[in-house]
Amino acid sequence: QVVAVYGTLSDLLSVASNKLGIKATSVYNGKGGLIDDIALIRDDDVLFVCEGEPFIDPQGDGRPHEELTGSHTDWLTLNVGGRYFTTTRSTLVNKEPDSMLAHMFKDKDAWGNKQDHRGAFLIDRSPEYFEPILNYLRHGQLIVNDGINLLGVLEEARFFGIDSLIEHLEVAIKNSQPAEDHSPISRKEFVRFLLATPTKSELRCQGLNFSGADLSRLDLRYINFKMANLSRCNLAHANLCCANLERADLSGSVLDCANLQGVKMLCSNAEGASLKGCNFEDPSGLKANLEGANLKGVDMEGSQMTGINLRVATLKNAKLKNCNLRGATLAGTDLENCDLSGCDLQEANLRGSNVKGAIFEEMLTPLHMSQSVR
Repeated sequence: QVVAVYGTLSDLLSVASNKLGIKATSVYNGKGGLIDDIALIRDDDVLFVCEGEPFIDPQGDGRPHEELTGSHTDWLTLNVGGRYFTTTRSTLVNKEPDSMLAHMFKDKDAWGNKQDHRGAFLIDRSPEYFEPILNYLRHGQLIVNDGINLLGVLEEARFFGIDSLIEHLEVAIKNSQPAEDHSPISRKEFVRFLLATPTKSELRCQGLNFSGADLSRLDLRYINFKMANLSRCNLAHANLCCANLERADLSGSVLDCANLQGVKMLCSNAEGASLKGCNFEDPSGLKANLEGANLKGVDMEGSQMTGINLRVATLKNAKLKNCNLRGATLAGTDLENCDLSGCDLQEANLRGSNVKGAIFEEMLTPLHMSQSVR
């Protein structure tokens, strides 16, 4: 007979009793495993119901299934770390047939399981962590009481080889972790950090988020800001001498009158930033390196940039009026539509640079075609 499976196990037994004209009390799967929860039933399962007698395989020799398989349906008591659990052999075997528990109780005494004075099988594991595992084997749902560490349950699931539960627990643990705090670091927090750090210690701020922070007039010499988020920061009059700003995000920041002697800004993004009156010129000869930087639309008017490395940097639409670019490396630099009026470009290397639409009026040093600009 075809019987719809819905509701609870009691509902299924009631429907089966009416349809088959018997008083159904037990349901077995095709292998003789006792079904004690409707969640264990899968699509297209062939089920057997009876009025309480042992399961007999219709295709077998007529002997009860308990005699053929070592009794998958009898009740067992487990002593797990001093706490007793009562369950059926089928619960331990059917859900995860390849698990350690299934192998331990598939056949009677196959593993020589030790028993205590009450006949309960001894398992030296944590009862708190075992309870969610047993309930999962009963009904297929992960239910963990408050106060139980999911990591402990995960270790037990790994120990017993409950593979499908391991996946559930890993997802649950990931979802229970607090969200990472990506909020920007404030000036107050950073100043406290600076004061607590010995002056000779290297300060590493790689990848930190300072977005929108006021870091103006601070002594930030030699600090490693590689890949840090400094967008929209106020760094006016800050001392960034020899700081590492490689690949940092400085877009929209204000660095007016900042000390940038010997700064490293390789491939940094300073699009739309203001660097008016900055000093890149180091008397000791250490040159600032902005190679490959994105400086679109920056305002660097009046900055001292003797010997600066701006190779293959992008300065499209930038304001470089009255800048000192003496001896600067501008090879391959995009200077399209830049305002270079009043600049000192003596001995600057402009080989292969793009000066389309650039303004050169009132330059302190004439621009010669031998510098191979395009």
